[in-house]
Amino acid sequence: MDDYRWLLSSAAEPWIAEASQSDTLSGAAMVRLVQRLRKSLSPGQAHLVVELVELRRRARDKFAAAERMFFTRVGLEQATDERIAAYKAGRFAEGQRVADLCCGIGGDLLALGKRGLAVGVDASEIVALIAGRNCEANGSEMVSVQCEKAEAVALADFSAWHVDPDRRPDGKRTTRIELHQPPLETLERMLKENPNAAIKLAPAAEIPLNWEERAECEWLGSRGECRQLVVWHGNLAQNPGQRAATLIDARGGIRRVVGQAGTESEGSQLIGRYLYEPHAAVLAAGLSGALSETYALKPIAPRVAYLTGDQAIDDPAIDGFEVLEMLPFDLKRLIALLTERNVGRVEVKKRGVDVDPLSVQKTLQKKLPASADEIAVILLMPREKQVIAVLGRRIS
Repeated sequence: MDDYRWLLSSAAEPWIAEASQSDTLSGAAMVRLVQRLRKSLSPGQAHLVVELVELRRRARDKFAAAERMFFTRVGLEQATDERIAAYKAGRFAEGQRVADLCCGIGGDLLALGKRGLAVGVDASEIVALIAGRNCEANGSEMVSVQCEKAEAVALADFSAWHVDPDRRPDGKRTTRIELHQPPLETLERMLKENPNAAIKLAPAAEIPLNWEERAECEWLGSRGECRQLVVWHGNLAQNPGQRAATLIDARGGIRRVVGQAGTESEGSQLIGRYLYEPHAAVLAAGLSGALSETYALKPIAPRVAYLTGDQAIDDPAIDGFEVLEMLPFDLKRLIALLTERNVGRVEVKKRGVDVDPLSVQKTLQKKLPASADEIAVILLMPREKQVIAVLGRRIS
């Protein structure tokens, strides 16, 4: 605790600035940096300085003010990035007092504090200290942080609350909410005290049936991946009993797909002019059927996440590929075809087949002429009891 208090103080600033000047923090450069720091600092202080500089660099994708913020490894990994946090905070009533329980290093808390009075709560004294410092670094004047267990907070004092239960209370990640901290039983009690809640979970979490029926389950995606699942309860649920997949782009643009899971149509007998792959958040929400209905697309096979149709679609909820050629999956034939088409760079994707796409991509790339300037995508999938390869180009 003393080392962390030192790290967050002005006494550490010169050492953090010195370490930040290093171009790399790996190999011999890191050894030299640590040796230099340990001439004046304790081993614990030197370690925290080097770790902080590394974490700040990794945090740039999540936070614009990363260079002013403080992190732990687990805290950064679990923190909501600022684009998703801003979207989530926008669903809370402006000007109301809200609680952010298990707030971590403050990803969601910072955004909630821009909407009104926000109180961050974390059971870890170190994490609560960091969250408070991050709020100061971002000029969040309407935020306070306290060290306390989530279940001890008087939720009736707030208009709504947000919680990010610990999914690794025993050190091993779990998708079972009854094994989280706070566990399902405690969360249910907290919901009775104040039903207006946003519960952040892993995308693959096993959602209780009664939550599915009365709440809104929303899978959130950014930077090309599905990042988290939020179960919105009470007056925070915009579509109770339904699922949503929401994609937030780099500019804060939002695309939502809303519907019921499991509404896929039958597979197509033919592959059309275009193939489509729904965004990971859409797949996690089980809403590829909703996209199929919107655009009159067909899945190529049951439980295979490729859709097909004859119209070009520009939608951030799906990646589109124009089909150029189809052939049985064979490396030699693929190399010949790519060379013939002057392809110099290839991306390999797969659905529904037991193939390592990265390995195939590396093999193909080694054989392609360096002077070729075309870019292509190979999509591997099952078809009539064999693996086929579709040569395509991205349309969006």
